[in-house]
Amino acid sequence: MKNFPTREEVEQVKAKYPVGTRVKLIKMDDIQAPPLNTLGTVIGVDGIGSLIIKWDNGSSLHVLLGVDVVEKV
Repeated sequence: MKNFPTREEVEQVKAKYPVGTRVKLIKMDDIQAPPLNTLGTVIGVDGIGSLIIKWDNGSSLHVLLGVDVVEKV
């Protein structure tokens, strides 16, 4: 079972990816994932530290840090 991040770790994610941060998808192992290199905007961070992204192609899948990979643009 995966350990959930601490409140401090979630706050670190929020500091690294504040609302409005633009990101590019590098890797996401999900059948419904947006295409690689899709751009999106961070609209929040949930309680387990996942990035809530509004992808430019209309997708709304969250980014699971440590599993999925995005880079700031």
